[in-house]
Formats: sequence, structure tokens, C-alpha cells
Amino acid sequence: QHTLMKLFGSYTSPYVRHCRVALTELNIPCNFVDTDYSGSAAGSPNMRVPYLQDGSLMLTDSTSILMHLYKKANRPFIETVEQMELYTMVNTVMDTTINLFLLERDGLTPESSPYLKRQHNRIKAGLTALDELSLPGKLPFTVAQTRLACFLDWALFRNRIEISNHAQLKKFVDLANSWPVFSETAPQ
Repeated sequence: QHTLMKLFGSYTSPYVRHCRVALTELNIPCNFVDTDYSGSAAGSPNMRVPYLQDGSLMLTDSTSILMHLYKKANRPFIETVEQMELYTMVNTVMDTTINLFLLERDGLTPESSPYLKRQHNRIKAGLTALDELSLPGKLPFTVAQTRLACFLDWALFRNRIEISNHAQLKKFVDLANSWPVFSETAPQ
């Protein structure tokens, strides 16, 4: 008897959300285990979420988890250099945004550090670059576009970014939220 795979994560993490969207979209059964900081520190050598257990296979990063899920479903993961560039660009901006968010909780802000100011500027430059890309006007999304949607929606949910001056990103996140698989996994 095969045990159902388990995805460990939180309902707010954009990385976890991307995995949850993929599981639903690919119709792969999985148990979701809501995990906090102490749980992820104990359960994953990376000490963060998501992580996935599929039998004896343990994956500790959303990218390897997504690759595994798409391979399991016999579907392409990231097919072009342009898709990979978008995916990695989003990861850079998302990692930076999350790190600043967590540092600000500890009282460290861009105003208190030249390094953190540079990170803040990286987010602004990244949003401008993302807004200048050719984004789709209809569904379905590629893996990289779904990654962008997860980041934008999380960053808006946490009030980390302002996209009123980025018309294309605004239109894109509105389109993402019209996709039931995406809207049903909204951060809580």
C-alpha cells in the first residue's frame, strides 16, 4: 500500500502556495500538513517550508517539489530559457521581499542599513523589470507565470509592494485571481 505524499507548509507562504496550486492543477492526491517555524526547523534541514515527503523521497525546496510533481504527472516543468529566467527573477525578488518582511519584524529596516536599502531597491527594480515583460492576457499560466502570481498575491496580501504604477502586473494578478485553482489557495 502506497502512503499518500505529504506537503508540509503554511497557508501564507507563496512557495507553499505554488506547490498547492500545482497539486490541484495536476490532480495529485496529497495530505497537507500545516507547519510553523518550529515544525519546519525540526522537519527540514533547510529549516523552512515547503518540504515534501513522498515515500522515502524527501524534498526540501519548492522548485524540486514542483519538478517532482510535474514529472509525476508526466507534464513539462520549465521548457524554455525565457521561462527559467522569469522563474529565477521572481525567486530573487520574492526571496528579497520575504527576507525584508521578516527582518522588519525584528526591527531591522532599509533605513537602518545600506545593505537593506539595496535590497529594498532590488525589489523596486525587479517589479519594474517584471512589469516590462510580455505577460499573458489569458490562462493557462506556465510554471514561471504561476510563480509570479504567487509572489505578487502574497506581497499584496502582506502589504509589501505597491503595483498601482505597474499596470501590467496589476492586470496579471487580477487575471490570476480569476483562476479558481489560484483563488482557492489564497493566503490566509
